[in-house]
Amino acid sequence: MGMQGALTSDHALATAAGADVLRRGGNAVDAAIAMAGVLAVVRPHMNGVGGDNFLLIRMAKTGKVYALNGSGRAGSRATPAFFAQKGMTHVPGSGILSVSVPGAVQAWDDALRRFGTTTLRQALQPAIRYAEQGFPVSTRLSLDIAAEVKKVAADSAMAHTFLVNGEAPAPGTLLVQRELGRTLRAIATGGARAFYQGATARRIADFMEHEGGLLTATDLANHRATWQEPISTTYLGKQVLAFPPNTQGATFLEMLNLAELSDLSAMGRTSADYVHTMVEGAKLAYADRDRYIADPAFADVPVARLISKEYARELGQRIRRDTIAASSAGDGTRDGNGDTVYLTVIDKDGNAVSMIQSLFASFGSGRMVPETGIVLHNRGALFSLEPSHPNIIAPGKRPFHTLSPAMALNEDGSLFATFGTPGGDGQPQTLIQILNNVLRFGMTPQQAVEAPRWRIFGGGRLGVEPGLRDEVRAELGRRGQRVTVQPPSAEFGGAQMIVIDPRSKARMVGSDYRREAYGLAW
Repeated sequence: MGMQGALTSDHALATAAGADVLRRGGNAVDAAIAMAGVLAVVRPHMNGVGGDNFLLIRMAKTGKVYALNGSGRAGSRATPAFFAQKGMTHVPGSGILSVSVPGAVQAWDDALRRFGTTTLRQALQPAIRYAEQGFPVSTRLSLDIAAEVKKVAADSAMAHTFLVNGEAPAPGTLLVQRELGRTLRAIATGGARAFYQGATARRIADFMEHEGGLLTATDLANHRATWQEPISTTYLGKQVLAFPPNTQGATFLEMLNLAELSDLSAMGRTSADYVHTMVEGAKLAYADRDRYIADPAFADVPVARLISKEYARELGQRIRRDTIAASSAGDGTRDGNGDTVYLTVIDKDGNAVSMIQSLFASFGSGRMVPETGIVLHNRGALFSLEPSHPNIIAPGKRPFHTLSPAMALNEDGSLFATFGTPGGDGQPQTLIQILNNVLRFGMTPQQAVEAPRWRIFGGGRLGVEPGLRDEVRAELGRRGQRVTVQPPSAEFGGAQMIVIDPRSKARMVGSDYRREAYGLAW
């Protein structure tokens, strides 16, 4: 903990880059974009310039929190009729047809232009250095690449970049990405325009055309990030802020409102009552998510109602203490992946960023644009082809997103915490657990993110990490929960959190051991 800068990210090199920015006088936004750039290089299978991101930014001078939507849109060829003509009933989970416009780079540029004190050229220097000169492959990265060898090997450009003699690089191997370095240099020199309208854009568009994809040069040139208002609810004396649709931020807030209906603190965090109540509330929130959440520019999403206290009281009547929910409740299985990175930073002045960035699946679509080092994401896979569904695919439409950065404010509007996690569908479940650990059970951020967690998986399965007593698991089973014990892993998220002590103003950092997260404060 410390009194000046505090930051944490999914990789030590990214955190170090952000700390260097702060020590040289940069603000939280400068540091966040530097960290995001490094993460795009050192966690290349989980995020990058070919993916999306979302940022919550709080500027201390005004106390206002801004939401920057860095998600891309479907291409102009992306229509239900296109897939129907191919006999498809769903958007493929990977491959060229799962690619939507990558939105991350525009958000980097926009965030710096509005709130930064440095330039994109300066912010991307650490990322360029690691791309061109290389960085040592960690054990975790080696294992992650090994798990996707078939996917990587199927694309010649990815295989050339990430495999050594057809295998994952061993830990300690220097991973060099010179082509990505050239792309980052072009972005550093020309800004987002170089990515969406310059030579890089032409290479992406030509590749999509050659491979039969859905994006055109015009789709790339027309992309814009969007400044939005965060959504929020009150919880245990805090104002908790999340990202509005097209993300599942409302799902997290709905879970909080449902949780507030019960005396969870009295139950105890490892009791059957606590876990059962939390799980049943999550199922109800997921059912609403799957029914309503989509791009609000194309669908009427009843956000105000979904995150209202009144609605929570109505919905909460369906939670039964002694048995599981009806089959109409959701199980949160639209995106089971955790292939995402999160970072957060608070500077000496109290400016803060909570940011999440992703390719969706590991190595995204499984396609790399030749000569660019750009791994294209597969976020378009989350579009629906059901005519009546609000998330049905359409040109220029943003897909449903699981990415959900969060913040919490004190009653006087001062900053209390920034937090977030990878984990796909599991993100809201992890977020509410770590927030409860701090607010209800008095844990430090590090204790909160390390504590054993649970998560709903497909088919109604409830995965729990070791820590629940045998009799508690048995009682959950008696109530209808299908409990399985799993070792701690990134499936339960890779949570990170910074909490500001309301009295001393000390910044306390929590970084999850389930990933390669690394935090610093001074």
